[in-house]
Order: sequence, then C-alpha cells, then structure tokens
Amino acid sequence: MSHEEVLTELRALRERVTGVTETAVASVDGLLVTADTDGARPEVLAALSAATLGLGKRTGHEVGIGELREVVIRCAGGYVVVYAVRKGGLLVVLADEGLDVARLHVDSRPTVERLGLLLDGVPTD
Repeated sequence: MSHEEVLTELRALRERVTGVTETAVASVDGLLVTADTDGARPEVLAALSAATLGLGKRTGHEVGIGELREVVIRCAGGYVVVYAVRKGGLLVVLADEGLDVARLHVDSRPTVERLGLLLDGVPTD
C-alpha cells in the first residue's frame, strides 16, 4: 500500500464533495494510516473513529439490520461520517454544515472501494 495513493484518494473526495473539510483513513483498531487534515489531530481522530465504527457495528448486529456501511454524526458545526472500509479499515470524513450528505454517500462509495483495494495491497489502475 502506498500512503501517497491513499492520500490522493482522500484529497480527491475532499475536492469532489462540497463541505468536506478533513479526511483520514485508519485501521479498525484506531491506528492512523494517513490523513488530509488541517485542524483535527489525526491520531485522535483515528482512535475515536475506530470506537465509533465499533459501536455502530455492534448496534447494527444487535438489532439485526445487517453489515454496517457508515455512521453519521451531526453536530452544531458540521458532520463526522465514518465509513467501514472492508473488514479492517475505516474512512472518516469531517464536514461543515454545507455538506450534502446524500452526495457524500454517493461519491464516497467508489472511494471506499478503492481504499479497500489499496489497504489490501491491490493496484487500483
């Protein structure tokens, strides 16, 4: 896996979706892979996102509604969205109040797939 390729994916998502301000990729155990952040502390963001993903997965399993895709948190100043990337990774997106959540979900799906390939060491030509 090339960290530069992962960073390229993060930057492309940030450029495509209005309102996205920061992004990061981490493992499900909270270890940072790489980040495109300006204000957030990437290691803290990775750890908290892993905990968020874990709670979301457990909740979805408990209520029997299938495999987790994403967790959306809406705050007074914006959004935190955590996407599952295959079994071992996650993508976290921070966004301002201008985020079009539906657009993010559509644009993030191919990004999540490519990130999964990159994390697994598969070329994404």
